[in-house]
Amino acid sequence: MEKIECSIYGYAVNFDQAREIGKIMAEEENDFTMLISWCDRDKGVHSPQCLKCEIKGDPAWEVYGRNHEGRLRISFDEDRFVFIYS
Repeated sequence: MEKIECSIYGYAVNFDQAREIGKIMAEEENDFTMLISWCDRDKGVHSPQCLKCEIKGDPAWEVYGRNHEGRLRISFDEDRFVFIYS
């Protein structure tokens, strides 16, 4: 899976803004991309909510993304927001 790290200085990006930026980046090379999993550390929520997917300490939502054709992991501000796209 390709990994992209984004750091934004001078402006506090919220979850919805980060998701839109991530979508634009994911669609750059693939018109049929789909958001598979995500994490919002500010709110302490993630999707999907599968608890039994955790492997070797990796969070379940990230394992799910990797195992369901995730090709691109986009992280904002040191994993504050993370989006995994097909």
